[in-house]
Amino acid sequence: MVIIKSKKEIGIMREGGKVLAEIMQQIGKAIFPGQNTASLDKLAARLVFANGGESVFKNFGKESGNPYPGNICASFNSEIVHGIPDKDKKIQPGDLLKIDIGMRYKGLITDMARTFLVEPVSQDAKKIAEAVEQSFWEGVKKIKAGAQLSEYSRAVQKFVEGQGFSVVRNLVGHGVGRELHEDPYVPNYYDKKDSELCLKAGMTLALEPMINAGSFHNVLEKNGWVFKTKDGQLSAHYENTILVTKDGAEVLTVF
Repeated sequence: MVIIKSKKEIGIMREGGKVLAEIMQQIGKAIFPGQNTASLDKLAARLVFANGGESVFKNFGKESGNPYPGNICASFNSEIVHGIPDKDKKIQPGDLLKIDIGMRYKGLITDMARTFLVEPVSQDAKKIAEAVEQSFWEGVKKIKAGAQLSEYSRAVQKFVEGQGFSVVRNLVGHGVGRELHEDPYVPNYYDKKDSELCLKAGMTLALEPMINAGSFHNVLEKNGWVFKTKDGQLSAHYENTILVTKDGAEVLTVF
């Protein structure tokens, strides 16, 4: 069931989104060669707590017996999502590092991700990082009350494939707010088999294009969390929590 948020809930998510964006900015400043991702995870936890928030990734999935161990996801290069922070995983020059973070703030959740380039990087890395961010904004142009959700999916896919990249198929965006994952699921590609959904004002969605330099096919590592490109090529990720309005979309997780 798709949840329409109240004015009070929207106000809280708007406030929480700004806080989360500031936290992401601080994490970005701590990304440099030699730094390890466990340190980034600890920094994120401190910042979330200091701002009155609560990590929603830590111990996610515990009912399955395989809880996620980090406060953030830190995915390198060919890792698409869910990279696990580790003191032995150090950032190197040339890395493409994706940071994903979710926070519960005053009872409501916002979620965002960014792809960071650790200079000096290749032109290929720059191109895919720019493309994934732009694909989000191309998709957001189609979001407004009364529009079909598939208009977003078509726009993202068209842009990504026009840049020579592929859209990951088995990992998608989602509703967000009262829970981390709410209805609807939001694919970044169009599939005519998917049922159409008419967007309504008050919906809050986590829109998150994930794109690969090569094939969209991927594999899941034995830890049950980390998805990697099957062909070992680069992947990039960009995510914001947005609010559907009658006139368009308000992006809540921007600094």
